[in-house]
Amino acid sequence: MKKKIHKLLIANRGEIALRLIRACKELGIISVVVHSEADKDGVWVKKADQSIEMKGHPVQVYLDYENIIVVAKQHRCDAVHPGYGFLSENAEFAKACEKNGLTFVGPKAEHIALFGDKIASKEKMKEIGVPVIEGTTTPVYDVQEAMEVAQRIGYPVIIKAAYGGGGRGMRIVESEEGFASAFENARAEAEKYFGNGDLFVEKYIRNPRHIEVQIIADKYGNVVHLGERDCSIQRRHQKVIEISPSPRLNQETRKELFRIAQKAIYKLGYESVGTIEFLVDEDDEIYFIEMNTRIQVEHPVTEITTGVDLIQRMIQIAEGDKLQFLQEEISFRGYAIEFRINAEDPQKEFMPSFGTIGEYLTPGGPGVRLDSGIYSGYTIPPHYDSMVAKLIVWALDWEGVIKKAQRALDEYYIDGIKTNIALHKAVLGNEEFQKGCFTTNFLNTMTEDFALLNTIAPTQDNNISSFMARMIQKGILSIKGDFL
Repeated sequence: MKKKIHKLLIANRGEIALRLIRACKELGIISVVVHSEADKDGVWVKKADQSIEMKGHPVQVYLDYENIIVVAKQHRCDAVHPGYGFLSENAEFAKACEKNGLTFVGPKAEHIALFGDKIASKEKMKEIGVPVIEGTTTPVYDVQEAMEVAQRIGYPVIIKAAYGGGGRGMRIVESEEGFASAFENARAEAEKYFGNGDLFVEKYIRNPRHIEVQIIADKYGNVVHLGERDCSIQRRHQKVIEISPSPRLNQETRKELFRIAQKAIYKLGYESVGTIEFLVDEDDEIYFIEMNTRIQVEHPVTEITTGVDLIQRMIQIAEGDKLQFLQEEISFRGYAIEFRINAEDPQKEFMPSFGTIGEYLTPGGPGVRLDSGIYSGYTIPPHYDSMVAKLIVWALDWEGVIKKAQRALDEYYIDGIKTNIALHKAVLGNEEFQKGCFTTNFLNTMTEDFALLNTIAPTQDNNISSFMARMIQKGILSIKGDFL
């Protein structure tokens, strides 16, 4: 049954809030944003049709779903979009929206709950025929029991928090000797960040590629995929660069990933957009790792290579529309790369670098997209994630997209804060990356230049100068804007 959305409350901030506002405008939907006092100068607050400031802690106001629902009803909204992060994968929020007559723009609460539990979701995917990594299927509380599991499946193993993500509560263990301390440290970290210390142990796959498949499914059992994204360039288990399509994935493996993903989504009866994430090992074996029941940070690379507006489709599916295309009608064209531009200081081990932006020069031209909520004079609040922009570039071939990315990054200048733009330039200048040969260990097994980039300290003036001289000589860094 179709239920037209007229007024949409956006329960998020930053570039994703602005992205949602733009989708609403094109669909003729009134956009309403809620925001903290710290975000009152946000460009998304200024561009929404209506904005409502909520009092309280700058983070908690975006997590207080009961208050958000009250505000939505007071302002006669008929739907809520959670974006990503914050409440986007909170099943209780989705339930509360529906209970209060608000359309939750996303999947059903039962699927959010299922995939919020890594152990339960792994078991469910295994049950419906999706290949998974060998390991425990229920939480392990005793370190001795966990060690026995590790011995049975063989080292190396990875200890992972059952809830949460972002690399928290995660430890890779190479041998029995370091297992006990790693287990206790992972449990303590999981309890600190997620309020739950449940852990599981599984086989660690060496040198994998992190490949995810974007799917869309409507309420009528129609499921299509929109290709894959290669998210192997990671730092401390956090994605840094995302690419579509993967430059070195063979066609047979690609087809198998699509088959597995579509079959799983159909069997689950899933609705809305979603992303199934896999590891692909050195022998092209496929292993499910998790599913994200929301829009992804990296969704723009898929939009650029397919021409499909994922946010609009997400809203229309929530309204009850059928998919507007069959699988064979989706065409894939060229390569796209997304660079997460973070406010981080490379001289201080990439610690967050918040402050007021001075001169701000953005890249442009054909095939260049910038999703950002910052501007000259904007003060980045210290309460949130360090990502301040996403630079997305597109070209018809792999060589062309690298050249375009190098040009675009060279144009991008942000004064007043430190950023990771230099890291992106360094990656693009790496020969192995240019060949499309990289795994999730890429940033951990850097050459001399990369290692120096990750370890330089403010007192190492000579090292910094020699490092910059080498990188400038190689054309990886520009003189202006990278470390200034």
